Amino acid sequence: MEVRPFVKWAGGKRGLIPTFERRGFFPKKFKDYYEPMVGAGAVFFHIAKDHDPRRCILSDVNPDLIDTYRVIKEEPEDLIDELDEIKKEYLDLDDQKGYYYDRRDEFNRLKLEQTERIRKSALFIFLNKTCFNGLYRVNKKGEFNVPFGKRKNPGLYDKKNIMNISELLKKDDVMNVDFEEAVKDASEGDFVYFDPPYVPLTETAAFTSYAKHDFGLEEQKRLARVVNELAERGCFVMESNSGSEIVEDIYEGYERLELYPLMAPRQISCKGDERQPVKEYVIVNYEPRGMVQKKLTRYE
Repeated sequence: MEVRPFVKWAGGKRGLIPTFERRGFFPKKFKDYYEPMVGAGAVFFHIAKDHDPRRCILSDVNPDLIDTYRVIKEEPEDLIDELDEIKKEYLDLDDQKGYYYDRRDEFNRLKLEQTERIRKSALFIFLNKTCFNGLYRVNKKGEFNVPFGKRKNPGLYDKKNIMNISELLKKDDVMNVDFEEAVKDASEGDFVYFDPPYVPLTETAAFTSYAKHDFGLEEQKRLARVVNELAERGCFVMESNSGSEIVEDIYEGYERLELYPLMAPRQISCKGDERQPVKEYVIVNYEPRGMVQKKLTRYE
């Protein structure tokens, strides 16, 4: 069964999965799989399909994303009907920009009212595929505020993919909780993968308005403590983060954790030709299978 992300997401790992596999970052055997910052779910879909975990426990702090996962899991046919109607209306209009902003206003109203979750989830997917650069960004009020992306005929959705995702999710838990809460039941032999908002490489590179509250330095430090605590429990723990010296500083002193560098494609940039590979760290508490490169520090 083929499955792939149903939305585009900042920092999505779909392009890095072959590298993760080649360098042995995924444990060979584990019990349950936890992904507390699931985003578009590229790693989850790969793990669920190719590594056969006992069950998957997914979470994210973005309530609209998690609502959409739940709608796909529980009511995929109704979601597809809504998407069919939105797509027909959009493609039949000359003023697609005006339609986009009307639907953005509707989406923010439904967010505020917490009603019509199927309609809201369909709008969530539509806005993701027609907004500028596929971003999800909110203001301090929690309102989605990404401008129109000038997509005349976007590939909004794949019906078969949505149905396959629905089938895949049936045995899994999907939650809208903080990352620390999401992994409270993880135990020895489980695999936990964290993909947080990255520590910025430069002052202008910050992208933390994914939810109403920023994921700043103190949250990064709390994440490091949680990662280390999971390692102490006997979990397999893997985290992706930027190749920043700040990341090195945060994890210095955690003897169970090692940082492995790799070059990753940059996916969020205003200009396509500026999306050059950048250094990232993969942080794990086990030696990746087949690895020959050891921990890299600033002193080497």
